Amino acid sequence: MSKVETVIADTTQAMEKALSSMAQDFASVRTGKASPGLVEGIMVACYGTQSRMKDIAGITAPEPRLLVIQPWDPSIVKDIEKAIRASDLGISPISDGRIIRLPIPELSEERRKEMTKLVKKRSEDARIEIRNARRDANDIVKKAQKASEITEDDLKSLTDEIQKLTDKMIEQVNKDLEAKEQELMMV
Repeated sequence: MSKVETVIADTTQAMEKALSSMAQDFASVRTGKASPGLVEGIMVACYGTQSRMKDIAGITAPEPRLLVIQPWDPSIVKDIEKAIRASDLGISPISDGRIIRLPIPELSEERRKEMTKLVKKRSEDARIEIRNARRDANDIVKKAQKASEITEDDLKSLTDEIQKLTDKMIEQVNKDLEAKEQELMMV
């Protein structure tokens, strides 16, 4: 299979990766209600290595404003507390030696605006990743046309298809951004 035959599939995959990465980052942005996504990616130094929180503990949200973290091994509770304090969450963990409770405070108006700026920047990064994927795909089909692997009509139809895919993905970024902004500004 030539590069030209796989260009649409590869481009779609690259663009979807940018979207899912953005969605994952959005999940870690605090909206004032408890979500395990808030802490899942926090790296914890334990057992002489760095581990993601979700790999070493169970994370639940039993109440709208409370996260409960239960480490698989109670001996690493202190390591988890330290990692939470070092993160940019701004939440103080409460521990009883076996489980850690994270009370999620109300977000101030100023903090909501900061979070909105953060998600806008992250969505712009996703748009840039999508546009870069489009540029790479267009370069591949243009080189193929110059090398006489495809006709000029094929080039035109492929670039049109790549542009339609790009427009669709950027529209999805905008929808996700709008939804996250509304979620952040909801008091």
